[in-house]
Amino acid sequence: KNISDEINLLAVQGPNSLKTLQKLTDTDLNSMKYYTFQNGKLADVDMIISRTGYTGELGFELYFRGDFSVAKHVWDAIFEAGKEFNIEPVGLGCRDTLRLEKGYCLYGNDIDETTNPIEAGLGWITKLEKGPFNGSEVIAKVKEEGPRRLLVGFVSDENRFIPRHNYKIYSQGKEIGYVTSGNISPMLEKPIGMGYVQTEFSNEGTEIQIESRGKLFAAKVVKLPFV
Repeated sequence: KNISDEINLLAVQGPNSLKTLQKLTDTDLNSMKYYTFQNGKLADVDMIISRTGYTGELGFELYFRGDFSVAKHVWDAIFEAGKEFNIEPVGLGCRDTLRLEKGYCLYGNDIDETTNPIEAGLGWITKLEKGPFNGSEVIAKVKEEGPRRLLVGFVSDENRFIPRHNYKIYSQGKEIGYVTSGNISPMLEKPIGMGYVQTEFSNEGTEIQIESRGKLFAAKVVKLPFV
């Protein structure tokens, strides 16, 4: 049974997330390792407390049942507990900028049914030795022969454009790939992005150009994460 519509999710992220949430629960949050979870009470509500997030920062995700009044109760309790840390509500736009600066892939942008984990730089979590699974033969072949393209990060010193999904990438007038994610980095204060390029253009320091509104903007391949 799919119970997704019955579950509330609140993500509390940032360097003071642990201090904020610890005020509201007896669960020892400090002992939780990344990518683990515990069942517990927070703000007197039963929930799954998960040491996860997609911001590249310390953070937690809270999963719990209840109607709007329950969700509002938890929300209000978190904001009261985080008042001393100047907690603020943010949306997916903020999350997307944070995950991009960290070089995290977003499904539908950087990875989808047309990509494979080797070219996306996710070979480290693809355990071919554990036995056959859907797609394992194709992935093994790509790993053996080498990928024809690779997902890379790039930075531009030109502040007159924002790299966007599906913008074309060029090198010396030749189209070599496309942008998968891009934005202005708040930390670097310049355009950054990720995209697939032909393997021979994937080395760090390679000079490329991003096409935006009919113009080419200079950029350079860099090592991920950006910050």
